[in-house]
Amino acid sequence: MNHACPALLTINGGSSTIKFALFRLGETLDRGLHGKVEWSGASATLAFTDPTRDPPQAQRPVEFDRQDSVPVLLDWIEAQPDFGSVRGVGHRLAHGMQHSHPQPVTSALLDELRSFAPNAPVHMPLEIGLLEAFADRHPELPQVACFDTAFHRDMPRVARMLPIPRRYEAMGVERYGFHGLSYACLMGALRELGDPAATTGRVILAHLGHGASMAAVHAGKSVDTSMGLTTASGFPMATRSGDLDPGLASYLARTEKMNSSDFHHMVHHESGLLGVSETSSDMRELLARESEDERASEAIALFCYQAKKWIGAFTAALGGLDTLVFAGGIGENSPEVRSRMCHGLGLFGLDLDLRRNAANEGVISSDASRVTIRVIRTDEERIIAEQTSRVLGMGHKPGKPS
Repeated sequence: MNHACPALLTINGGSSTIKFALFRLGETLDRGLHGKVEWSGASATLAFTDPTRDPPQAQRPVEFDRQDSVPVLLDWIEAQPDFGSVRGVGHRLAHGMQHSHPQPVTSALLDELRSFAPNAPVHMPLEIGLLEAFADRHPELPQVACFDTAFHRDMPRVARMLPIPRRYEAMGVERYGFHGLSYACLMGALRELGDPAATTGRVILAHLGHGASMAAVHAGKSVDTSMGLTTASGFPMATRSGDLDPGLASYLARTEKMNSSDFHHMVHHESGLLGVSETSSDMRELLARESEDERASEAIALFCYQAKKWIGAFTAALGGLDTLVFAGGIGENSPEVRSRMCHGLGLFGLDLDLRRNAANEGVISSDASRVTIRVIRTDEERIIAEQTSRVLGMGHKPGKPS
């Protein structure tokens, strides 16, 4: 990266990683140094790619405690030569409540974020910690909060309402939806590809990763999404349960003496693929052992079955379907999962081409399919950089995803 050229730093704090990237601010946004801190259990590692180095990829060989992820990451970033070119920092914030656009980070916004951190307890404490750490170490650097919920703020009221007493709505208890930065990226990619469904049609976006959700989009606007008030809702994920019978909480309180903290931990960290398989939250590992491990086979089957039901539900909500997009680590890289999710959906006009699907091609539907089925690599960091540059008045052309 040219040190004379200003850059933006993006920070994407998730449930299992903190991803970071430097984008040079020229006529286009060009990605330079990027990488992630990833944790497993109590330990974490830092891996990065620097296009200017040979070899470009490397991993910090020494593991560190997960709780030290933020200071270790900041220490490492500050030691990089390119850090001197950073003119602003853009952050992904899982929850934005009523915010429908990215916002400059101020003390007032930080107070507001802290007040509704309980709505996304797996994500928000880490993300707020990152905001506070940068503000403490580099108060001269402007920061921008980019909200994962903003994409869904214009959902119809009927899609946002929860069937509980109305008084809770005044407290902000409603369906918000998440993965909005990923969905914004996918819709932008569809427009660049010239898919008419991006602007006038009916689209289902499936972000399938450690966290997983879907969004139903009509004429470019979100009309429904699988996650609700929190990121634990929807269909099963790596370690999150997805939707459950609400009576389960009181049942386990009576039979297992489970309190709310225990229930929260189970729902977020012990359920989904991990809970059903009892061995792994990684879809790749489960696929590798499903022929010899019934628990792995059932975990995969449940994930695909429940996800397929959401495709059917959203097709009904949209009144039909023109384009289905798979994204995220599983969606982009697992032909087997995509095949199982699409199986039996011919009545909705989906016809998967097995050869294209196995080859991970951009379009995996057959020529006869009424619905275009696509695989698109999502790029949340680029969307964070684009939103941050607009808020800070640093104009550019979006450029091509890297």
